[in-house]
This record gives sequence, structure tokens and C-alpha cells, in this order.
Amino acid sequence: QVQLAESGGGLVQAGGSLRLSCSTSRSSFSIHAMGWYRQAPGKQRDLVAVITSGGDTNYADSVKGRFTISIDNAKNTAYLQINSLKPEDTAVYYCYAIEARTLSWYWGQGTQVTVSS
Repeated sequence: QVQLAESGGGLVQAGGSLRLSCSTSRSSFSIHAMGWYRQAPGKQRDLVAVITSGGDTNYADSVKGRFTISIDNAKNTAYLQINSLKPEDTAVYYCYAIEARTLSWYWGQGTQVTVSS
């Protein structure tokens, strides 16, 4: 069973920055794509950003220009650099990984990002 370890959430003031990271527990995990969804209280879980092992990226319109996703395939780790944070970015951020061989999805435990105004 593959587990994802997330880190990097926290409480920041508006305009601040955070860097989230997400690593797979199995070094032999072959990545198809990794990314993050987020879920604010009372709202559905929405895609934030995704990156393929080849480096292709996609972002939600609300985060374009502020969030940057990257991947280190050798470390099986993805990063989400979050800049110019806004109160509306407050949510639990869930990373996910899609295994290349099986196209199975795996989820992290979630990390809280809270932005104060």
C-alpha cells in the first residue's frame, strides 16, 4: 500500500507564502502525475494544480500566477509553492499521486492552510 506524506501547511497572513510538499512512501512508485486538491469548510474538493512526470502542468484559474507546482521524480516528491496568499485560499490541501503502471490514485492525509486577513 502506498502512502503519501504531506507537509508545509500552516497559518500565514495574507500576502504571505507557503511551500507544500508531498512524497510517496514507496521508492519504486512510478509516477504518472501528482497534484493537489483543496477543500474549504462547507465546499466541495476542487483541483488546485497537477503536474505529470514529464513536467506538464495545469492550474485552477483562481491560483494561476500565484501557485507553482513542481516535481522531483528521483525523490518521488511534488512541491506546491504558494505565493500571494489570500484568505480565500484557506482550506485543507490534499495531495494525490497517480501511479503510472496501474493509474491508481493515492491520497495524502491533508494539510491545513489558513490565511488571515
